[in-house]
Parts: sequence; structure tokens; C-alpha cells
Amino acid sequence: MKKSIITFSIILYAVTVPFLEINNTHVFNPDWTPHVRIHEVWQLITNSAIGILCLWLVWVKNETKISTVLSLIIIGGFLLAYILQDFYGGSMKYLDGSEKTLLGINIGVLGFGIAFILLLLTLIAAKQKPKIS
Repeated sequence: MKKSIITFSIILYAVTVPFLEINNTHVFNPDWTPHVRIHEVWQLITNSAIGILCLWLVWVKNETKISTVLSLIIIGGFLLAYILQDFYGGSMKYLDGSEKTLLGINIGVLGFGIAFILLLLTLIAAKQKPKIS
């Protein structure tokens, strides 16, 4: 179960986010400056590369703790950016005012919020599991 939760979280940030952002709303958005685009592509490449590392750690090395912490950092970074959006003028809305939502909640916040909670629970459960010597 733990490996499935970690894998689900990695797929969200390493596969789904690039799939949703490599288009004219983000990477190829004509209203974005070239400087903004390079930061976007850098973030997508970095997060996907970390995701590949995390999958290797989980499925090849059977190391879940480091993978969980790295995934929490990436997902938590998004959630913190969302919380702070008014401070720096950010928004999850597109230039036309639309927003991708599910049940009235932004899909990024909903998906990453669920993933963050599940990852935290796996980390807490791992700490509480008695060690057999």
C-alpha cells in the first residue's frame, strides 16, 4: 500500500502536471515572457527527474522514506505557493478567468492535497511501526 501511495503521488507531479502544462496555457503561452517559460520548463524537468529517482528508490532500492520526503517537498512546495499566491500575485486561474476544478476545488489543490495527506500518513505510520531486531 505504501509503495502505491508514493507511486500515485509521483505520477501526479512527474507525469500529470507536465501533461497538463506542456501546451498553450503554460509552456507555449504567448502571453508569458521567455524568462517565465524557462522557469516553467526547468520546474517540469526537475520535478519529473526527481519523480524518476523516487520511483527507482521505491521499486528498485525498496527505500520509501527518502522518496516520501522528496515527494512531500515537491507537493508541499506547490501547496505553499498556492497558500501564498495573494502575496506574490499568483493565481490558478487562466487568463480567460477559467479554472480547472472538481467539486468546486482546484484540481491541483485537490489532487496534491490528497497526495500530501496520504504521504504524511505513510511517513507517520512508518515511524510508529515497531522495529524487529
